[in-house]
Amino acid sequence: MKFSIKILVFLIVWLPKNSFADVKLNALFSDHMVIQRDANVPIWGWADPSEKIEISTSWGESVLVFTSLDGTWRADIKTPQAGGPHKITVSGKNTIEITDVLSGDVWICTGQSNMDFSMSKFVRDSRDPKHQPLVEYIRNEVATANDDWIRHIEVPQATSLFEKKLNFEDHWRSANPEQIGEISATGYFFAKEVRNHVKVPIGLLECSWGGTKIQPWISEETYMSDPNMKAYFEASRKESKETINIMDAEDYVDTVYNEQLAKWNAKGRKGKKPKPTIDPREDRQLPASDYNAMLSAIIPYAIKGGIWYQGESNAVFMPNEYETYFTAMINSWRAEWGRGNFPFYWVQLAACNRGDDEADKGWATVNDELRRTLKLPNTGMAVLYDIGEPKDIHPHNKMDAGKRLALWALKNDYNIEIPAVSGPLYKSMKVKSNKIEIEFEETGSGLMVGKKTLLEDAVSVNRPLKWFEIKGANGIWKKARAKILSNNTVEVWNKRIAHPTQVRYAWSGNPEGANLYNKEGLPAAVFLTE
Repeated sequence: MKFSIKILVFLIVWLPKNSFADVKLNALFSDHMVIQRDANVPIWGWADPSEKIEISTSWGESVLVFTSLDGTWRADIKTPQAGGPHKITVSGKNTIEITDVLSGDVWICTGQSNMDFSMSKFVRDSRDPKHQPLVEYIRNEVATANDDWIRHIEVPQATSLFEKKLNFEDHWRSANPEQIGEISATGYFFAKEVRNHVKVPIGLLECSWGGTKIQPWISEETYMSDPNMKAYFEASRKESKETINIMDAEDYVDTVYNEQLAKWNAKGRKGKKPKPTIDPREDRQLPASDYNAMLSAIIPYAIKGGIWYQGESNAVFMPNEYETYFTAMINSWRAEWGRGNFPFYWVQLAACNRGDDEADKGWATVNDELRRTLKLPNTGMAVLYDIGEPKDIHPHNKMDAGKRLALWALKNDYNIEIPAVSGPLYKSMKVKSNKIEIEFEETGSGLMVGKKTLLEDAVSVNRPLKWFEIKGANGIWKKARAKILSNNTVEVWNKRIAHPTQVRYAWSGNPEGANLYNKEGLPAAVFLTE
């Protein structure tokens, strides 16, 4: 009898919460959403086990699925051509209506702060007065923007060391004066440039976090599939678990922090105040931690492609391995999304003064590693060193950043005729006596010595090429002279180096004055010859 009563009590308490739960959707499927056009796209959510879920749309498509035993469900549905607004209705024990749905192209926007920073962050005065006109431009854009066919949703910044999150909280917003302040500036100007040429809705799905390295954006499964990356992952997890065990002890004292704080106080509180030891469960920099908390919540939402602005934080953390991790990340995201080799475009970092030589050269190294990753299919890169701000790691000129990223998309994905999608890219080198001849691709109608001022187009100038360096047999780098030989070649030399071996260009965090362009006004990429 007592056993029967316990069962009855259990059913009364448990059944209302679990057996009769409402149908729920991932936050992406909500009012004002942009759904990928002309495609079979997944819609997913949660309900009771074995519950019948019906999805119907205002464009005439419908599908019926049943919830799995774990309470999850997914349906794939055909979407219409670009346009809207449409409506999607999801019915089970309850009914959800998603209104004002646009069918268009969805681009995921990822990376660190230069992708993360919204338009509102760039209306503040610039640190250097000469960049203030860029601020005024953005202020005007924020005040006047009115394009309901540019929409944006952002995954809140979170970290999860062990568990993959499956949902988040946010809502879709439009590019208007009331909401544009919350939209990624890089993403917005990318979308605006695409919309200037292609009359389709653009959805920006942002998943970014300032200060993050590349390592937390890669899944555990990806780490496990590569021996070297696996070793790094396992060493990191081992250290994290040991730290967690120490911090979870009842008698835990943050000894290291207390010692550092005492020294800081003894020195008159000069310099940066020490910070407490970070609990690994709250550390955004650990491998897979941001992937678990943020990307897992949006995969496999149907997307057109991705744009990436990251690398600053890797300038002093494994910069020489960046290509390996970036390549693995792109390949794994493509596999996890299940949409083939979707287009993926990124930037070389904008110019910025760095604190020391290690950071300065690391910045250049990451830029070159980004260039080398172009070996992957359906990728592209925008070069930004000529639109940076030496005193600000967050340059205001997201207008040209977005426009240069959009050039790749317009040509490759929208079949728009574009004279040049990139500045000159290093192709090959030949040693000729005491000189090295560099061949470039993506030279458009030819190479030029150029100068760019703020938002103006770069113009040809009668000046010598700068920022070329050459290395001799002794391994020492020297400044080099350089001249344009043809539409796609540059000759580099230093009269004191008889047997040159390598050339590098714009090899600094702030290569101010680097001036090799193509005649379409796009700067040559930072490079180190192989």
